[in-house]
Amino acid sequence: MTLNATVAKVTARIALRSQSTRAAYLEQVNAAADRESGADRLGCANVAHAFAAMPAADKSRASGLASITVVSATARGPNIGVVNAYNDLLSAHAPLQHYPDLIKDEARKWGATAQVAGGVPAMCDGVTQGTPGMELSLFSRDVIAMSTAVSLSHDVFDAALMLGVCDKIVPGLLIGALHFGHLPTVFVPAGPMGSGLSNNEKSKVRELAAQGLVDRTELLKAESAAYHSEGTCTFYGTANSNQMLLEAMGLHVPGTAFVNPGDGLRNELTRESVRTVLQLVKAKNFTPIGQLVDERCIVNAMVALLATGGSTNHLIHWVAVARAAGLIIDWDDFSELSNVVPLLTRIYPNGSADVNQFQAAGGPGYVIRELLDAGYMHPDVLTVRAGGIREFTQRPVEANGQLAWEKLGVSKDETVVRPATSPFSVTGGLRLLQGNLGRSVIKVSAVPEACHVIEAPAQVFNSQEELLAAFKAGSLNKDVVCVVRWQGPQANGMPELHKLTPSLAVLQGQGFKVALVTDGRMSGASGKVPAAIHVSPEAAAGGALARVLDGDVIRLDAVAGTLQVLIDEETWNARIPATLPPELQAANSRGIGRELFANLRKHALKAEEGACTWL
Repeated sequence: MTLNATVAKVTARIALRSQSTRAAYLEQVNAAADRESGADRLGCANVAHAFAAMPAADKSRASGLASITVVSATARGPNIGVVNAYNDLLSAHAPLQHYPDLIKDEARKWGATAQVAGGVPAMCDGVTQGTPGMELSLFSRDVIAMSTAVSLSHDVFDAALMLGVCDKIVPGLLIGALHFGHLPTVFVPAGPMGSGLSNNEKSKVRELAAQGLVDRTELLKAESAAYHSEGTCTFYGTANSNQMLLEAMGLHVPGTAFVNPGDGLRNELTRESVRTVLQLVKAKNFTPIGQLVDERCIVNAMVALLATGGSTNHLIHWVAVARAAGLIIDWDDFSELSNVVPLLTRIYPNGSADVNQFQAAGGPGYVIRELLDAGYMHPDVLTVRAGGIREFTQRPVEANGQLAWEKLGVSKDETVVRPATSPFSVTGGLRLLQGNLGRSVIKVSAVPEACHVIEAPAQVFNSQEELLAAFKAGSLNKDVVCVVRWQGPQANGMPELHKLTPSLAVLQGQGFKVALVTDGRMSGASGKVPAAIHVSPEAAAGGALARVLDGDVIRLDAVAGTLQVLIDEETWNARIPATLPPELQAANSRGIGRELFANLRKHALKAEEGACTWL
């Protein structure tokens, strides 16, 4: 199948734009790859420290020296560094507690060793949503990247396994891994929890609670029925979008993303990750992650995001991931791809199905096959498997007690996933908006078509708490564009504003024209209310949102791709922008650890540049 012309054009543009930065990155990767292995290169004291706590047989294997119990020298085997995002607060990460023992056991079978190189922090946005802790969320990605670098800085590893699943954790691990781009690296997920209370039912209860029609006890019962066991949340938010993108990039064991933690395949897939990374190490011309993640690989991830209506957070995170590999992408690239990539799935919030139903209907393998066959993905990319990206179009199964893969047939449920020849939409789920309010993005795949264009007077808020107070007071019972500013990276760390969704959905359900315009983020689970998010430049950096006044008419047009305040240019340009209120600035910078993130807020790039803090 011939590659789609737009996909080819965008890929070529990224390569040209990134020529110098990519070359400098690869030079660094190649220089690190040309060195001897750490155990052969480091001083004896360094090596002794690194392997001191290992069991004797492992120590002998890792160092190549005889030990007390192993009387003759042993051929040195590969040593795998494991970076683990385990904690038992995150349901998705709780299963990772036992993975290191499994990995070490499998490594020994193949004459190798494995060490937990380090742990990285992993916070749950579901816990911190709407609280001051959420203001640490975005920057936790870069903290995770730095923690990954600290973990691997011991430099005694021949390969790496990255254990993590959720929102900022996977992008952070990937950014960190790309800064050790000379290592063969495989990502190891844990899978989603089983289906509980449906996402639609959960949303209905939340909307009733926002109106005061359901008490806290009933709301907690509903939430606990939705989030009930180990595994990722079952909606298609940022965490599960992570998994789809890693499959499309060829960084997983094929088909690993959405196998449940309790499934009999899960342990064997984790063992297969060890076998996969060791095969890379033992190959004569192995491909380290820094070479694997090139412009084609990044574009394949972007296409998979658009084809599945994935999380808007990745218009920030994958920009940062690309930059870590010396590649420069922007929202124009996403927008141009979205104009041609078909929407192939309906998973909540873009439909009623959850990720378990998506998996049962065909899952990532089906989507990747359809995109490849229709020419929307690069087929010639390198992956962690010898068979290339086509291996990721299959489903893992157990056959005669062994792990195997089977080809996928037709969709098992075309209300959930469809072939590229009859998509849900001929375009992707995201749009770029631009105008005199700046540049912004909107997720349209879950928004009713009647709400793709909203024109209404603005009501300006300096915080999400102000908006919720206005909703409770009944002052938002009208056509309104809610402008929530001072929510960008430099102002307060760019928290998600998902707590606003139930209230805004109630207003929309009552027949009002309603939209949100903000320099903050929305959750990957946000859906039916039109939201122009990530407005850039942000208000705190002198962006146009700082000029908006109550009553200004704003037009959000997702069809034309515009975001405009309808005021004559002379009047608009003459307005003096508001400044971040001192009391709000003080509140944003104190308590719940926010003081420690002051430099990250100060140095963060704008949202379209990935909100990176290290460049």
